[in-house]
Amino acid sequence: MATEESGGLAQTAAVKLSEMGERTKQLGTAIQDPERQRRIILVIVCVALLLDNMLYMVIVPIVPDYLARLESESEQAHHVTGNSSTNSTQNENFDVQIGVLFASKAILQLIVNPFTGTFIDRVGYDIPLLIGLSIMFVSTCIFAFAENYATLFVARSLQGLGSAFADTSGIAMIADKFTEEAERSRALGIALAFISFGSLAAPPFGGVLYEFVGKRVPFFVLACICLADGILCMTVLKPFSSRNRENMPVGTPIYKLMIDPYIAVVAGALTTCNIPLAFLEPTIANWMEETMDSSQWEIGLTWLPAFFPHILGVYITVKLAAQYPHLQWFYGALGMVIIGASSCIVPACKNFEQLIIPLCGICFGIALVDTALLPTLAFLVDVRHVSVYGSVYAIADISYCVAYALGPIVAGNIVHNLGFVQLNLGMGLANVLYAPALLLLRNVCLMKPSHSERNMLLEEGATGLYDTIRMEERQRKKHGYSSSGNCVPIDENGTFAGQSKSFSEEETSEPEYI
Repeated sequence: MATEESGGLAQTAAVKLSEMGERTKQLGTAIQDPERQRRIILVIVCVALLLDNMLYMVIVPIVPDYLARLESESEQAHHVTGNSSTNSTQNENFDVQIGVLFASKAILQLIVNPFTGTFIDRVGYDIPLLIGLSIMFVSTCIFAFAENYATLFVARSLQGLGSAFADTSGIAMIADKFTEEAERSRALGIALAFISFGSLAAPPFGGVLYEFVGKRVPFFVLACICLADGILCMTVLKPFSSRNRENMPVGTPIYKLMIDPYIAVVAGALTTCNIPLAFLEPTIANWMEETMDSSQWEIGLTWLPAFFPHILGVYITVKLAAQYPHLQWFYGALGMVIIGASSCIVPACKNFEQLIIPLCGICFGIALVDTALLPTLAFLVDVRHVSVYGSVYAIADISYCVAYALGPIVAGNIVHNLGFVQLNLGMGLANVLYAPALLLLRNVCLMKPSHSERNMLLEEGATGLYDTIRMEERQRKKHGYSSSGNCVPIDENGTFAGQSKSFSEEETSEPEYI
């Protein structure tokens, strides 16, 4: 009897294992489907961007209060007493420390990005994304267990290093996987929505958990999500699997992209449009307390309503870009004008309800600019350089970092020396004045793919499958044959007999083959 029962159990276990194996096989087949794989990749990247921006903003309600408690406990332990001038000096030093801590992430990210962009171009997008997620996981754990300023500073700086890998490679991977302009705009718009949600939802998320369950819990939650995203990245992308990376095209060096006038205009717009957000985040709380006598919950929820107009801006821009792709520059310019007007209105607000309107305007304008110009960067690389996106999105990340590195350090000094009104008027004027510069991009959609960079690289010999094919095409052209093997007379410039084509046209457009 016992033998029959054990045999039945063994048979049941075998059937269940067989079913699990079949389901695993089906899951593996589904993952290998190109369309589903693209969607999974989009999910992985969006979660990474969400985590990065939540970790960036979750410390806003936590770290200042936590450090203030540590300092108070230290003073009580040493029985430190002092006069009002000493306390004022200590408060100023504390504010400087907080500003430097907040800015350290963007500063390190700004320094590292030129190198990470080149690294991504060399090795692809998946390994840098996994490296970024790993560093962010370590950074989040350090935040959870940090008990002094130095440890928090290390954790914040590590987060900047992880972001330089994860953000740049993630956005570049989306541009690489979604090649059609409409679907690329849609995918980047979804990524921007996750960025917005992470930035705006993190302060309430961190503040509530910090208040009721302590400092470590918010970081533990983010660390678990980061770990799950890293496991999904390894399962789907398989970054360390054996494959021929030498077949990857060689990307344009980042310094050449930086001096491209069109890319420079886009980078300047990304920096300028994010300055109001970066400069208001560290200064608006004190201004609300002084002018509106706002409560702590109002200050904590200041930016949360702006999430909805940001999503609306992304949605509208994606829809308009699909219908009128030649007006991408106009959507960006309109967004900058809206940001400028909204920034000028902020100081005129007298209560919390009024303040929500210009803040929503700022986020709506940022959504227009980002959603219109991020796909434009990929298109510029496609038509003017080599379709490898690590360096160009490193430049975009640098543009954001310039604003967010200066914000926590510079904004407070401007408010102290000139005033909050002057700060907002200056930011608004900068956006309005920069908007006409986007007119330079009005003819971008008329550009045709240029292979001058590729041709120059081919002079050094083939380095991959694509280069080898192009080299063979050149050899056939030298012998007067087309790529299909038909005997078609071709002149010395690589054009068909009887077809007039200038040398400059041959260098800036794709040769036609029969």
